[in-house]
Amino acid sequence: MISRITSIQNPNFLFMNYQKELMIVENLVVVPKYFFVPSMIEKRKPLSDTAQRAGWIGCNILLNTIPKQGFIKIIDNGEVIAKDKVISQMLKISNLKILNIDCRGWLFDVLQCINSITKEEFTLDEIYQYELILKRKHPRNNNIKAKIRQQLQYLRDKGFLEFSQRGRYKKII
Repeated sequence: MISRITSIQNPNFLFMNYQKELMIVENLVVVPKYFFVPSMIEKRKPLSDTAQRAGWIGCNILLNTIPKQGFIKIIDNGEVIAKDKVISQMLKISNLKILNIDCRGWLFDVLQCINSITKEEFTLDEIYQYELILKRKHPRNNNIKAKIRQQLQYLRDKGFLEFSQRGRYKKII
């Protein structure tokens, strides 16, 4: 799975939940291929020796590690979302398309930190509170605060944040 999501030909993913008895799709979302990084994949235990495919190793996609901006709703609680709205959202988040996997991981980790701040506006000091979390995820980086600022600038330049005044940001996401 990791080699697939890191390849040039990695797929977009569709996730659906439905009511089997009623044959109704309740929710359908697309997650663009550029929203996946290896840390979102969790290796499972190999199948037992008695299994038909003994030794095969599967994986779980850790959906909670994907920033909410990566989930584009096509059907929401049984309601089909207007085609132009879906296309508009896909175009907007395409601004976050980064080919370099390491850079992509940093961007989405910082975006997850921003998403966990419940206020619409936040300060640089508030986002710095996630420094230890980011250090654990990226132990080889010794300039976490500088990297956070770099990602904030990138998100600002791509239209997902607004810089309101020194050290203050507003979410546009």
